[in-house]
Amino acid sequence: MWQPPESGPSSHLEPPAEEGAAAQARSASEWVFCVCKTHLLALSAWRQERQSLMSAHQQSWCFTIDKLKTKMTERLPTLDDYAGLKITVLGLGTFGGGVGAARFLAERGANVTITDSRTEAELSESIAQLDGMSINRCFWGGHPAEAFRNADLLVVNPAVPPDSDVVEQCRSAGTMITSEIELFLHHFRGKIIAVTGSNGKSTTTSLVHRLLVPQAQAVGFAVALGGNIGTSLLPLVNDFNSEDIAVLELSSFQLASLQRSNFAPWIAVMTNFSPNHLDWHGNIAHYRAAKQVVFSRQRMTDIAIFSDETPDDDESESGGPPSAPPDWRVRGRRMCFGLNDTGEDGVFVDSGSLILRDGDREDAIRLHAPSALPGDHNARNIAAAACAAWVAGADPLTFAASLNSFEPLPHRLQRVAEGKGIAYYNDSVATTPESSIAALQTMTQPTVILAGGADKGVDLSQFADAIKQNAVAAVLMGETAGQLSSLLAAPSEATSLLTVEIASDFADAFARAVALVPEGGIVLLSPGCSSYGWFRDYRERGEQFTEMAKAWISS
Repeated sequence: MWQPPESGPSSHLEPPAEEGAAAQARSASEWVFCVCKTHLLALSAWRQERQSLMSAHQQSWCFTIDKLKTKMTERLPTLDDYAGLKITVLGLGTFGGGVGAARFLAERGANVTITDSRTEAELSESIAQLDGMSINRCFWGGHPAEAFRNADLLVVNPAVPPDSDVVEQCRSAGTMITSEIELFLHHFRGKIIAVTGSNGKSTTTSLVHRLLVPQAQAVGFAVALGGNIGTSLLPLVNDFNSEDIAVLELSSFQLASLQRSNFAPWIAVMTNFSPNHLDWHGNIAHYRAAKQVVFSRQRMTDIAIFSDETPDDDESESGGPPSAPPDWRVRGRRMCFGLNDTGEDGVFVDSGSLILRDGDREDAIRLHAPSALPGDHNARNIAAAACAAWVAGADPLTFAASLNSFEPLPHRLQRVAEGKGIAYYNDSVATTPESSIAALQTMTQPTVILAGGADKGVDLSQFADAIKQNAVAAVLMGETAGQLSSLLAAPSEATSLLTVEIASDFADAFARAVALVPEGGIVLLSPGCSSYGWFRDYRERGEQFTEMAKAWISS
């Protein structure tokens, strides 16, 4: 199993570590010359003189392209001119990153090859976004060796596991390996606010962006929203200057691809932490190491923002809530967010007020969470976003108006239909037990939950307990249906659950839920598991649920 590297140096761009006295003596100015000048000048002659270069400069990596590629494995070199490079995009995907990378590179004259395990029909929406682009070759439904032969650079989709055979083969061949998000960070000249965590990332990221908009408009800088939220900013990267801000949602997959980069966000937010995506990461240590990337290379002047909640086994030596679990390595200045004012620096939603504290600076404003953002979990999202926006310069007096005009993202506890005495909530983005537990605890009417999906190797026992306590019936789906059924059948002291059924497909699941829900009740799609198997992704799952609900009401 691939193991994440230790934290690297904190500078934004620096040469990879080398061994030997000659490497130690090489000055920073020489390195800049080698990478920025020689690399680009040598690249055009590389294919003709490859063998001679290797022999003539065996001891000097800065004058040898192959040597550079070996040294820079999983590190993006200082490339600004992609013209003529053979670049393969591994995974076009459906969330925008693959399309963004392909467009960016094709527009800069690269010979772009795209390969994806999905079929052309499954990728039709993404492929349509490449109309007019000069794409060299496309391979759908698999990854043939031809797609990677003689590639100079491999752009890996975040969903591709780090120990993928294809990636390992390219790495062994000396191909430079990067990702869409690393390409963006390499070229972006502004400031980064990075949001990660196991739950609430998308909502918190969107809220940070929304709270910063009035300040951006008043001062005259741009604030952009992107990353895992489904928008690639890479094609627009040259439009930004040093005063602009990019608010990025970053998944553990994306952060894993930045393990060997020098990514150091100005402000980093960890919404929360719980086991997730263990099928991809292999174990909790690898998942935690990926999340750690967001903090590891921050400087002392950067900001690290944490929830005041920590797992039960992470206890503060002082007895109070720590601002981060003990094993997070944090270089930036710590700030906190939560639902109770702990007296620490940070932002807290407490007794109808938003309390903001940063050293000697303190403020409090009256704030009522909008109905579109129900529940304690959304109150935490608001506190986290307000903390990041505030330290980035936003005026808290604008927060109330910004929140009231905030439009929640689709598939996030979204009330999509109501009729015949039944309300239908689409919470398809709830792909972790913690997200679904929060949704269940928000419901105030008798609830039938549609739960289950792909098995990510995560413990579902707490999810089962929450279903017992907060739902009157459960319709189970996908790979985890049997596991959830067994957990729900176990004896429990407090339960309101009356019925448990297993569905054969999604239409069957919806019909069963409607048949079980009492008048005045709620049908809640909050699976607590990923969607793969029955659906392309959580969006397709939520869209199908919404269509079924509207059709049922109108029938």
